[in-house]
Amino acid sequence: MAKTRVVVVDDSALVRSLLTEIINRQPDMECVGAAADPLVAREMIRNTNPDVITLDVEMPRMDGIDFLGKLMRLRPTPVVMVSTLTERGADVTLRALELGAVDFVAKPKIGVADGLRLLAEDITDKVRIASKAHLRRLTTPPPAAQPTAPGGLDGAPARPALAGIGRLSTEKIIFIGASTGGTEATKEVLMQLPPDSPAVMITQHMPPGFTKSYAARLDGLCRIRVAEARDGERVLPGHAYIAPGGQHLSVERSGANYIARVQAGEPVNRHMPSVEVLFKSAARVVGPNALGIMLTGMGADGAKAMREMRDAGSYNLVQDEASCVVFGMPREAIAHGASHEVLPLTQIAPKLIERLRSTSGMSLNRV
Repeated sequence: MAKTRVVVVDDSALVRSLLTEIINRQPDMECVGAAADPLVAREMIRNTNPDVITLDVEMPRMDGIDFLGKLMRLRPTPVVMVSTLTERGADVTLRALELGAVDFVAKPKIGVADGLRLLAEDITDKVRIASKAHLRRLTTPPPAAQPTAPGGLDGAPARPALAGIGRLSTEKIIFIGASTGGTEATKEVLMQLPPDSPAVMITQHMPPGFTKSYAARLDGLCRIRVAEARDGERVLPGHAYIAPGGQHLSVERSGANYIARVQAGEPVNRHMPSVEVLFKSAARVVGPNALGIMLTGMGADGAKAMREMRDAGSYNLVQDEASCVVFGMPREAIAHGASHEVLPLTQIAPKLIERLRSTSGMSLNRV
């Protein structure tokens, strides 16, 4: 079997050496080159034609973001970003995902050598996933997200409200699960939702330190408010709640209100936050008033629980293979009989809105 060919681009000689060692220890991959900056990497990539590139965010001569933008326009190649656990590192990493990077690995703040060795399984898993990811050529760079007044884009036309849904907004909750490729897929869905949308609860596989920046980025782009979920807060229409990295998100009932529960615990399906935890709570607590969405991602996290949601009366939409970066989680949801409809990413929000309008404020019947 042909090995996955990897080029490592990082200005740290230590990191280059460690990543090369980690990659070459795997029987199914090999490091075919290591470059200290993007200008050296450019020639190396031409000569070695790698399957995957690991790319540092901040480097001399040309930063990783500029290089990534050029690469995705001229020679689309799966990229795993190597980021720093800082606020700036999180912001830049999210920009890289907008530009087409498949995923990222967060460097430890201290003890880089030991930290990267501990992350070896995560790094190599992400390289394997990236080697099979669906890429789209970037013809023009997407605009960088700019801070705006909370809840919407400056000068953007108002999105139509869901006229007549009334009581529906407070009764329904939309649940979204996503992993690899999901930061952009979730953004695509949320940006189409009107300001009176039902509440949205989201589990996106992401480490601590990144979800706060991700939520703030979405809050500046969407008509609904977006924030990291806080334990015990009331779940309100027109708001989206993102599971904080390193903690599970679930929903509970408190009298007439829904409450977000944010708790540390053991990983579920190797993930924390886990889609399984969120979707199980949706089945148990929200039942026929839930709408489930499974977006792009590797593995099977949430598939069984999404079937439980369907059995409890929810209506479930799953992203189709052609529009997924990685079709793992949607494929498993379909295999478990959890989906009512399988749709391209661009059609998920319109179908969701159509479904909400058609229910006219009444609870969904079990399907």
